[in-house]
Amino acid sequence: MINLSVVILTKNEQRNIRACLESVKGFADEIIVVDDESTDKTLEIAREYTDKIIVRKMDIEGRHRNFAYAKARNSWVLSLDADERLTEELKKEINKTIQENTKYAGFTIPRRNYIGNYWVRYGGWYPSPQLKLFRKDKFRYEEVSVHPRAFMDGPCGHLKSDIIHYSYKDLEDFLHKLNNQTTREAEKWFKQNKPMRLGRFIWRTIDRFIRTYIIKKGYKDGFIGFVVAFYAGLYQFISYLKYHELIFRGETSEYQ
Repeated sequence: MINLSVVILTKNEQRNIRACLESVKGFADEIIVVDDESTDKTLEIAREYTDKIIVRKMDIEGRHRNFAYAKARNSWVLSLDADERLTEELKKEINKTIQENTKYAGFTIPRRNYIGNYWVRYGGWYPSPQLKLFRKDKFRYEEVSVHPRAFMDGPCGHLKSDIIHYSYKDLEDFLHKLNNQTTREAEKWFKQNKPMRLGRFIWRTIDRFIRTYIIKKGYKDGFIGFVVAFYAGLYQFISYLKYHELIFRGETSEYQ
């Protein structure tokens, strides 16, 4: 085993968590699961692999992630979501990288995203590098509720091997998560009192579709590519509608 803390965030992930934990079993000397009050068998399964389980209700995503990483005992942290898996090639590359006393404060890792069993190769979905491996004392997330930015004190390197990411189990799951994410996006804008205009969002909706489907060659993924591009545009417009509704009501929703 290598001196690496794998930190996994969970919330009702009984469908995914075992495969995720199997992919890191015997690889890292510390596995930490930070769970957002799951009501399924997530914790029961996690206890088969680690005794370092912390239950904490997620309030703000960036803050929740920073809390989780602070619990790591090692200087190097690998951040995983329950629907992600390590490949053998990636494990070898991570092992070699952190043993080399690298000058980098962290590394991006390419992510192979799936909808169901379909690997989405275009539309900006691959390689889609994510900052997943980092020195604990050099990294933090912006403490906002959706799409927090990552900040790192030091140079960033780039690994070549993939993380496997089972993003959505099917198109219905894709739409469900889009609905949740747009709610959070609208609430963030409302709290920041951002000025938003309908014309701007009509343009952003069209622009996002064109960029995803044509410029980033989403059409090469066939029907799935069209759905990905359509949802990308829809994200912008639905976020605007929900933001407008919050202004009309004069309050944020209770969605977390």
